Amino acid sequence: MDLLARRQLNKGYADTLARGFEFAAVPVVFGGIGWLIDRSLGTSPLFTIGLVVFGFVGMFVKLWLGYDAAMKREEDGAVWNRSRAKVSATNMPTTGEAP
Repeated sequence: MDLLARRQLNKGYADTLARGFEFAAVPVVFGGIGWLIDRSLGTSPLFTIGLVVFGFVGMFVKLWLGYDAAMKREEDGAVWNRSRAKVSATNMPTTGEAP
């Protein structure tokens, strides 16, 4: 395995590990904040549950948008996304030339 491929593989592992920790930590932190608010206001599980759900939904939206942006970047240079004008202009003979 060459150095570039190994570097990309390690970057993929690191990005995935970071996303996993983030996906686990954000709802826990929001739940802790909700628990503190509930404790100070006397509203038992209301803010805890609400902020945990908010954390999960926020992480889902963040992952969705990140995945969508990554796929758009990946597909930008793909053959099926090139415009027909660019392809046909390079493949068509000019006037006066035999096909």
